[in-house]
Amino acid sequence: LKQVHDAKSAVTQSTDKPSGTVALGIPQSASGALALPLLTAVRATYPDIVFQLTEELTGNLTEQLRAGRLNLAILFDDGQLAGFNLKPMVEEEMMYITRADSQFATQRKSITLAKALQASLILPSIQHGVRPRIESRVRQAGLEIKQVIDITSIAILKSAIMADMGATILPVSPFLAEIQRGEMRASSISQSDLSRTVVLCSNKNLPLTNAALAVEKLVLDVSRELCASGRWIGAHSLLPST
Repeated sequence: LKQVHDAKSAVTQSTDKPSGTVALGIPQSASGALALPLLTAVRATYPDIVFQLTEELTGNLTEQLRAGRLNLAILFDDGQLAGFNLKPMVEEEMMYITRADSQFATQRKSITLAKALQASLILPSIQHGVRPRIESRVRQAGLEIKQVIDITSIAILKSAIMADMGATILPVSPFLAEIQRGEMRASSISQSDLSRTVVLCSNKNLPLTNAALAVEKLVLDVSRELCASGRWIGAHSLLPST
């Protein structure tokens, strides 16, 4: 039904003043950096577009995009996104994150991977897109994760860090607000090459409406501006300069 509605909208809507409904999926671990700026930008630029922003686990977003329930989704390129059009947005560094006054915190700007692994780590479960990449880099370094608490929910993971149950290795975006308030501390992990590629995806088999195309461009513009301004900490834009 959504695809039929989108098809009707594509025929009737204006290219100069796009309207209609656009559904965008965003992972829990990226919403802290992107959700509010995107909502603000769409509302200000395209008031006639009904913007539906869905926050889900990456696996759920992939299924919804493939089924046509989403027009667009922000995903992480793990080499398994066949069937989607991909627009690389950002390379996002993974960092060592603790409560600001944690027993696991380091006072330095960077920490070695070996030192980080000595802490009790709180990480997303193995089904989460970030965890396999962390495990792979640890194995390549000839190391192992000895103490780990598996938590899938970003909200619960934050609570565990604030309770000083351990540290985490993740991109900064889910913790931006806490870091800006001085409640958490993020340190680079030296010589680890721990990062993830953030991509904007659409379904190859379902053409985008004018409204979805407008939102697609706006998502790319917003991510470029967040990187240029330094508001997306640890992120490097993969988009050409405008």
